[in-house]
Amino acid sequence: MGNLAETKPHAVLVPFPAQGHINALLKLAKLLHLRGFHITFVNTEYNHKRLLKSRGHNSLDGFIGFNFETIPDGLTPLEGNGDVTQNEASLRQSIRKNFLRPFGELLAKLHDSAIAGVTPPVTCIVSDCFMPFTIQAAEEHALPILLFSPASATGFYVALHFRTLLDKGLIPLKGSNLWKEDTKCFDWLESQQPRSVVYVNFGSITIMTPEQLLEFAWGLANSMKPFLWIIRPGLVIGGSFIFSSKFENEISDRGLIASWCPQEQVLNHPSIGGFLTHCGWNSTTESICAGVPMLCWPFFADQPTNCRYICNEWEIGMEINTNVKREEVAKLINELMVGEKGKKMRQKVMELKKKAEENTSPGGCSYMNLDKVVKEVFLKQY
Repeated sequence: MGNLAETKPHAVLVPFPAQGHINALLKLAKLLHLRGFHITFVNTEYNHKRLLKSRGHNSLDGFIGFNFETIPDGLTPLEGNGDVTQNEASLRQSIRKNFLRPFGELLAKLHDSAIAGVTPPVTCIVSDCFMPFTIQAAEEHALPILLFSPASATGFYVALHFRTLLDKGLIPLKGSNLWKEDTKCFDWLESQQPRSVVYVNFGSITIMTPEQLLEFAWGLANSMKPFLWIIRPGLVIGGSFIFSSKFENEISDRGLIASWCPQEQVLNHPSIGGFLTHCGWNSTTESICAGVPMLCWPFFADQPTNCRYICNEWEIGMEINTNVKREEVAKLINELMVGEKGKKMRQKVMELKKKAEENTSPGGCSYMNLDKVVKEVFLKQY
């Protein structure tokens, strides 16, 4: 066995198979790789194929010490265009029933690879906390495991107390880049004035009715502000949606609709002045780090909690009513972009951006916390 295989720590990372979860864990994987770890990143076969489709078949080649592996998801293949969001309820059920065996087989394969001196022995597993089968697999293979929550700390603690709140009657009970990026948006953004554009993206899982889509559409049009709107496959219930020629004519000189985009780059473009978002934690932190105030339309999971902090605690955003109406959308967009409240929110989000930059720089608390995790958890046996 070579010296590299003997000494290099090897982390196996397992995200929940949804875009936001993959993005968050992939960033952690990159940070660990920079700190000298050999990385095995485990996607489902479905998402791996989507990644290759969007990025090209050679997109995952050439990463020394950073390998991608796949396991099946146990679901029936989707008919027609596979570039859509999988049904989350079916996916969660399959995770519980079908993921343990193929993941155990993958760990066994990695063990054989280490014996042959091809890769370092697996030293730890980093798993999304929504992939509970990894705990049993770690126990069976005598490996330490770290559970990763892609939500905010507040959202995580709220989730821990859901059962208590439900039992006390304090929460009412209620009845889901993997897409090819459309880079033409940057040419369009270059033609816009600084801080003039509203960026609209409801994430990778949020769905809405055709009626809700129309209310947002005409709210954006009636605001008279330039906008970049991401309408991904699967966003609208019932399939694709075609806008009327009246709407297209109305927005032709100030609106661009695309299927997907590199969000962090868009948010950091100087023409972006506001973000209409579903309040997923990735989108929330990316908006803060770009210094962009938000309009919030939360959907589920940690999004309502994130929205409350954005609007009420940090005062860097405003919430749109669940029963969305075009008049409210247009009014809030104008307040966000040119109103006095919007100016105050922009000032506050710039203050948070500065804090985020300080915390993630060498010596900052986030930087130090990651170093502490690496040394005390991952490298404890070295």
